[in-house]
Amino acid sequence: MRDKINDPARLELIKESISTIEEFSSGISTACEFTSNKILCHAVTYNLQCVGEGAYKLSRDFKNAHPNIDWPAIEGLRHVLVHDYYSVNFSRVWAIVQNDVPALKSYLQQITQE
Repeated sequence: MRDKINDPARLELIKESISTIEEFSSGISTACEFTSNKILCHAVTYNLQCVGEGAYKLSRDFKNAHPNIDWPAIEGLRHVLVHDYYSVNFSRVWAIVQNDVPALKSYLQQITQE
C-alpha cells in the first residue's frame, strides 16, 4: 500500500534529490574524476535511488498523464542501484547524471509550473 504523500509532494522530493546530485557533482567534468571519487559515486547513487523510489511511488494517473518521462527506466535504474549494487557501472551513472538528470529536471520544472 502506498503512503499518504501526494504526487506534488513526491515531485518536490524528486526535485530535491536532483538538486543534491547537481550540488555534489558540481565541479566534476569527466567520468574519470567522478569514478575516482568513491564517496561522490555513492552519494550520487543514493540520490538516484531516491529519484527512482519517488518515481515508483507516483500515482499511475500522474505517470499516465506524463508519458514523455520514461518512468519504467527511472524505476528500473533504482532497482539496479539497490539490488544489483555490485554490478553498478559508475561511468554509466556519470552519463545519467550528465544527460538524463538535467532532462528530467527540466521536464519536472515545466510540469510543476503548470
